[in-house]
Amino acid sequence: MNQAAFTDLHPRLFHMAAEGVWPSIQTHGLLSTTAVLDLAGVDGDERVRLEQCRRLENATLVTDVGEFILRDQKPLNEAKLERCLVDMTVAEWLRMLNGKVFLWPTRERCEQLLSAKAYRGHTHTIIEFDTARLLERQDVTVSPINSGAVLYDPPRRGSFTFTAIDRFPEDRYRKRGRRKMIAEVAVDYAIPDAAESATRVWQAGVDEWVRIN
Repeated sequence: MNQAAFTDLHPRLFHMAAEGVWPSIQTHGLLSTTAVLDLAGVDGDERVRLEQCRRLENATLVTDVGEFILRDQKPLNEAKLERCLVDMTVAEWLRMLNGKVFLWPTRERCEQLLSAKAYRGHTHTIIEFDTARLLERQDVTVSPINSGAVLYDPPRRGSFTFTAIDRFPEDRYRKRGRRKMIAEVAVDYAIPDAAESATRVWQAGVDEWVRIN
């Protein structure tokens, strides 16, 4: 798939963040967990716990440069993850995921996450990006699976899961006879100019999206 075809299919990309974090994103950019830990100067055992172990609850870091919320990783069942990993350990997989900023390729997929039990009843910040503009500024990779969920019968995964857009084998992934398209979009480390790349920012719950920027 080339970038033009990807942009036609997914003209907007969506990131779901905690409520109230937009001012911080305007200042620091949209940061991965690894980027937050670097900015906050976290190292040693605390860094290993936050970067290479499953987070069962949100983690809040209060630092000299601001407050940051690291999302929980409840859908990552470690036992099932270990069984479906091909060429990585659980710690390596978690560290890789924590080094990425994740975007949904459709509003529908973002709404599915909003309606999930863990997030239902809460308000979140949704950042909407213009895909073409983001591709001009960032190197983007894509995945055919939701890399952060390991439930029921999870597909195998490993270092091959994320690929450049032009290496995504469009016709390779099929589920129940239907072509399975891109499930997830990722940018390594950070989107430092997220405030310039974003087209809209929403305060959103399951039933209502209110534009705030």
